[in-house]
Amino acid sequence: MSSRSSSAISALMTTALLTLATVVVPAASVQAAGFSNLAELTNQGFQVSAEARLLEMGAAPAETLGSLEPGRLLTPASVTKVYTAAASLDAWGPQHRFTTDVVSTARPDAGGTVAGDLVLVGGGDPSLTSEDLWRLGQRLHQAGVRRVSGRLVVSQWRFGPVTCRTIDRCTARERSDNAYSALLTSAGVNYGSWCVQVAPGAVGGPARITGCNSQAPLFAVNNQVTTQGANAGTSLQATRVTGSTGETLTVSGQISSNALPREVYRASADPAAQTAATFQAMLASMGITVEGGVATTSEPPPASARRLAAVDGKPLQEILLRMLNYSNNYMADVLALNLVDQPRAELDQAGTALETFIAQVPGHGAATMESGSGLTTGNKISATGGNALLEYMFQRADLFPVFNAGLQAPTNGPMRFIRRGSSTFQSHVTVKTGTLNQPVAVRAVTGYFRTASHRFGVFTVLVNGTSSTPYISWSRVLDLVSLDLDRMIANH
Repeated sequence: MSSRSSSAISALMTTALLTLATVVVPAASVQAAGFSNLAELTNQGFQVSAEARLLEMGAAPAETLGSLEPGRLLTPASVTKVYTAAASLDAWGPQHRFTTDVVSTARPDAGGTVAGDLVLVGGGDPSLTSEDLWRLGQRLHQAGVRRVSGRLVVSQWRFGPVTCRTIDRCTARERSDNAYSALLTSAGVNYGSWCVQVAPGAVGGPARITGCNSQAPLFAVNNQVTTQGANAGTSLQATRVTGSTGETLTVSGQISSNALPREVYRASADPAAQTAATFQAMLASMGITVEGGVATTSEPPPASARRLAAVDGKPLQEILLRMLNYSNNYMADVLALNLVDQPRAELDQAGTALETFIAQVPGHGAATMESGSGLTTGNKISATGGNALLEYMFQRADLFPVFNAGLQAPTNGPMRFIRRGSSTFQSHVTVKTGTLNQPVAVRAVTGYFRTASHRFGVFTVLVNGTSSTPYISWSRVLDLVSLDLDRMIANH
């Protein structure tokens, strides 16, 4: 072959490769263009991982509609809770219930006296409430118990007190101005938080404050709330502190004379002790006297102890509705701790249990879990991983209806900030969001969407700030995501 012919062939091959390149590059660009509006955030210095794909039944591969660095590992914040929900459904099924027991080594005698301690054994129920404790007390009364010569002991032997992993939770032992940082135990009630009810008093005078679950609060209350005239507006602030004499809740602000009572929740310093105090007060109201006071322990009850009463909690599917809809951190972390087989579980073991579940999700890839709630910034997933989880649950015909029911359609969402975007976005997607503001801003959202032709799709968007990027509002992120998903929904 002549050098002239060789040169011609080389030229033809170069032209063909260039032509192929011009064909391939637009295909990649189209894929990235699916999030062309969201891409504005990367230009502003935010870290973004995003992906949307259509779903197919069975083994057919999903079609990717858009992506921006989909494999990048970022902090998901409360999007973590969809993993906790999925792992819980996989482990126990939707109808699983957690049981709380009351046991003793003694039976009530003919006069109703239990000669020894009464032990409430925490069963790790993340939704245990005062109503459940009331039912326990009623069942003890029905069993003939009228007097306990020993103590009321709350056993948190399964887990608790759990070592705090975030600043908010560590601070909550001494001081709390919120309920989201509630401390963790297998024997907690009312989501590990105290509750008071603030009602108007006489105009110009103090408000009336009672316990939500008792006439008198079970801790000290410093009432600094004044009652104002009708329609004057209501604004309340509350901080719970722990001192040498116990816990004190200071409530300040004002309440209108025609306002309905308002409930205020603040994380307790010791949720197992909170359970003991709450249960003791309920027993007293039923005429059951505990003479030895209350105590808490991390030890199991004696092997010779026998059940006197028990109460089953809500089915898991109801727990998940509440946990996901209201993004309850206490419920999520308690559920994750329940995934650990051994007693005295800690959050790192709960994270390992979640990672073990994730390893069985096809196509998920790398992930790091340090909690089931997402309060810990060390949790890391990718958009591809988030979508793999959603696709895995979509293929679980037995679990998908319950799993998807825990997500919010923006138009009906209990969290007002998600009620935005186009009418298509409002009504064609179900979502779970995640928010952190420290040490950097995190705005994450994942969920399902239905296209114009009624096909299912999944999407995950993770936006993380850096030390040099400013705060970003949810309205900004959701508006951009809405614009991109609208196009995908309409085009398919």
